Amino acid sequence: MSYRQPSFGETPSSSGRSSTEYNGSHLDDIEKSLPIQTIPSLRLKVLQSITRGHRGDHDKSTEPRCVEVNSKAGEPADEATRPKLGIRQRLAHFTWAWYTLTMSTGGLVLLIRSQPHQFPGLHQIGLAVFILNIVLFVLVTSALVARFCLFPGTFLRSVTHPREGFFFPTFFLSIATLITCTQRYCVPEDPEVARATSKSLMWAIQIAFWIYVALTTSVAVGQYSYVFSTHSFGLQTMMPTWILPIFPIMLSGTIASVISETQPVASGVSIAVAGLTCQGLGIAVAFMMYSHMVGRLMQSGLPNREHRTGLFMCVGPPAFTALAFLGMGRSLPESFDHDMDGLTDAATIETMGLIGAGFLWALSFWWFGIALLAVIQSPPRYFHLGWWAAVFPNTGFTLATISLGTAFRNEPILWFATAMSIVLLLTYLFVLGHHIRAVVVQDIMYPGRDEDVEDH
Repeated sequence: MSYRQPSFGETPSSSGRSSTEYNGSHLDDIEKSLPIQTIPSLRLKVLQSITRGHRGDHDKSTEPRCVEVNSKAGEPADEATRPKLGIRQRLAHFTWAWYTLTMSTGGLVLLIRSQPHQFPGLHQIGLAVFILNIVLFVLVTSALVARFCLFPGTFLRSVTHPREGFFFPTFFLSIATLITCTQRYCVPEDPEVARATSKSLMWAIQIAFWIYVALTTSVAVGQYSYVFSTHSFGLQTMMPTWILPIFPIMLSGTIASVISETQPVASGVSIAVAGLTCQGLGIAVAFMMYSHMVGRLMQSGLPNREHRTGLFMCVGPPAFTALAFLGMGRSLPESFDHDMDGLTDAATIETMGLIGAGFLWALSFWWFGIALLAVIQSPPRYFHLGWWAAVFPNTGFTLATISLGTAFRNEPILWFATAMSIVLLLTYLFVLGHHIRAVVVQDIMYPGRDEDVEDH
């Protein structure tokens, strides 16, 4: 057996491997315990320090200039000392997670339209926010297309990335809010009036729904199949973003509950049945994910403070399912009874939906309490796009509360939902303000600070 003399830049270790190999093999384990901002520079600094230690010099030109770290606390350097980057360089880090902005804004539009206590001008405010959301959607989509065109190969890397890839479905969630908002603001509520005055638009919405179902089914099956066959995640690293690939198809039920009532009877029933099936698939997969999420929390504790807002994602599936149950039950025609035996008539289905919605609302409330206490216990210090998880899922929770209050004709519940809506609006404005600031000071759209970096 021959002995290889260490080459330049290597030193032998007790295990027979070079120090470069040894340090590189353990960096992944070290990274998992560090805050999000320290990780990109950790690998660069360690590997460069190894090389410099053998060269005996210090070449400042090779210093990592993108992400700087406070050596004492592991926190990001002050933005004043951070190198300014041009828009082209920053677009390289414009990720799919930006669609959390548009889906949250779309949820806010629906919430404004569904308020139980309306006042003059509220409808116009909601319409203005709806138009703003369309503009934001176009801008976000344009920025993503620019990223993929300017940096060839980034599209495939983004959808297969072990972290950013899970945010790919937020594009479809934004589409879902656009479809439902179009129905709410552009189609009359009265089915007869809608069928008489908005035939073309209703036909377009129906086509959009079926295309949406087909595409989100492909995402739900295809993305999970890819993750199962390619990535290997430890359960101690589980995050609520693992639920996102099933979220879009689950919202097919929510869309169906909104659009089916004004569609022609035959088409409306088909949409409701498809929506119910998709909603069932979504909530079933979400329940399986919940079991792993609870196990991860029991074994490893709460996530890093910078990721705790993501726990609000767990509020969404039961809340939107409750909302879909209530909406689809109301949307069925009074004459609905497919086998004419009186057992599956519209009234019976609506009652079953109401009972199921109450059950699921309580589960959303439980997850909301867990997430809220976790964030209060250790609030995040640095903005990242995961903060929007505090808005969109809670929009579904608030909408479900409004629907339950309406179904029970309970005014205290409706006033409670109004208070929830005000708090959610303030949360939206709070996150939006920090989002804008983060763009200005380069806390996001900057190397090592976005979802295109593995940090857990």
